[in-house]
Amino acid sequence: MSDANPHPATALPDPASALTPAPREAIRVENVTCAYGRNVVLRDVSLTVQTGEILVILGGSGCGKSTLLKHIIGLETPRSGKVYIDGQNLTDAQGAARRNILAGFGVAYQSGALFGSMTVLQNVMLPLQEYTPLDAPARELVARLKLRQVDLEQYADYLPSELSGGMQKRAAIARALALDPGILFLDEPSAGLDPITSGELDALIIRLSRVLGLTFVVVTHELASIYAIADRAIMLDKSVKGILAQGKPADLRDHATDPRVTRFFNRGAV
Repeated sequence: MSDANPHPATALPDPASALTPAPREAIRVENVTCAYGRNVVLRDVSLTVQTGEILVILGGSGCGKSTLLKHIIGLETPRSGKVYIDGQNLTDAQGAARRNILAGFGVAYQSGALFGSMTVLQNVMLPLQEYTPLDAPARELVARLKLRQVDLEQYADYLPSELSGGMQKRAAIARALALDPGILFLDEPSAGLDPITSGELDALIIRLSRVLGLTFVVVTHELASIYAIADRAIMLDKSVKGILAQGKPADLRDHATDPRVTRFFNRGAV
């Protein structure tokens, strides 16, 4: 009598892989060229950002970091190419469709861009007033919850001028969180901050990413912050008008062969 199994076993899926969702693109930049008149700042830049990733955009002065950010968030229109947010074409979107895409991400600018004549709470309530049908008590409740997420609830009734620089950055992040976006864009969040305050802000970014599952795109040149928060970094360079290198910051520091990358990551080293 044969012991052969007439029904060969089929491979079963790995339970661990079945529980782990496949990475999903939060942002796709396809062959984007950024130009002002005849001045081409960036040419044919392509990149993707996965959901939940913290991507840092870095590079020397004038390399196009802020220019690229403005084009990704729709403040500027690419000379050519497309930007997709959660699979939706922001570059070509118009009217209500564009408004819906814009409501899906938050932005905190380098200066904070808080309205000085309004309290911190009123600043955070602004996106809720603009984009939601919530009444005033509901807007206030949501805004206070966002301030709690950045440890500023007790400063809700302060004016921006009454806050420290680090607190203003946190308030700007709270406002960027108001609509529960899946993506946050931060422009030079550590600029002008002392090392301790900058480290606290880095810790906040990591906590928001890990606890809320947020995707971050952060423009910065601060090495300490780059090493602390970045899952991946892309380095822009004005001589190539695009991406010179990309990868984990420590790998770029330790294994880059391009001297421009080496100089950036080893500046200040003895």
